[in-house]
Amino acid sequence: MNQFTEKGHIKVAPEVYHALVNGKPVVALESTIISHGMPYPQNYETAKEVESIVRENGAIPATIAILDGTPFIGLSEEQLKRLAILGRKVQKTARRDIPHIVSAGGNGATTVSATMVFAHKVGIPVFVTGGIGGVHRHGEQTMDISSDLTELGKTPVTVISAGVKSILDIPRTLEYLETQGVTVAVYGSNEFPSFFTETSGCQVPCRVDSPEECAKLIDANSNLSLGTGILVAVPIPKEYAASGNMIEEAIQQALREAKEKNVIGNKATPFLLARVNELTGGASLAANIALVKNNARMGAKISVALAKLRQGTARSAL
Repeated sequence: MNQFTEKGHIKVAPEVYHALVNGKPVVALESTIISHGMPYPQNYETAKEVESIVRENGAIPATIAILDGTPFIGLSEEQLKRLAILGRKVQKTARRDIPHIVSAGGNGATTVSATMVFAHKVGIPVFVTGGIGGVHRHGEQTMDISSDLTELGKTPVTVISAGVKSILDIPRTLEYLETQGVTVAVYGSNEFPSFFTETSGCQVPCRVDSPEECAKLIDANSNLSLGTGILVAVPIPKEYAASGNMIEEAIQQALREAKEKNVIGNKATPFLLARVNELTGGASLAANIALVKNNARMGAKISVALAKLRQGTARSAL
């Protein structure tokens, strides 16, 4: 039986705790993608595959969720399966929802913002997800802006993603991140990706071309105590990129349907992603899974490079 370590009302899995204590690479993983991203058992199998990819690339995976009112950093296989089976019965949990879920003894699947909160509390510097939230299309009228963006502005965790979900307004999201003082880097390109496709037409000033460059960027941000997160956007591999035009057409239709049905707030993104998947005959979900796995691979390599950099710095200081 796993003996979780208690750390400030948070339970940390044994291998995650020992890795953190010994300066070994750890990668945080969100749980909303399990509960709200796809049906069972595909969600369970994908979650296990993503954790395996992190391990294969030298890091320890730490999937984060709230179960029976307790935040867990690193889930057992039994807990992972329970979360997958519960699916949408688990509450989608952003930062604002944490006190309620914990006090009520409920189950919460953490979004980007909540995962960042818990990762930072236990000292995990790197977090992998599919895509972050952002400014919704027509957000200048609705003020529908994801808490992921403000979290990046105040929590020093590096988020590895395929960019911003393409159902959102990418240019305005990048503007908002700039206002929050968030460093946005793209891996291997000067152009920000559009989640399902490699390009969005938006240029960014920071480019990184190796895990070591990412590690130096993260370390500089930490050493200067800037207090902000970093977004590293990793373009989806060419072989998995679906047709941008087909997906864009599906997005426009899904947005119209969401407006007609008055689907708003935290219900909007799950509705839009599910509808786009239906309209594209499953192509968007297949691309989504491929990019999450690619991000996990890259996140693990960056975490390993960061651990080596910090170990080298510590040795030279002796």
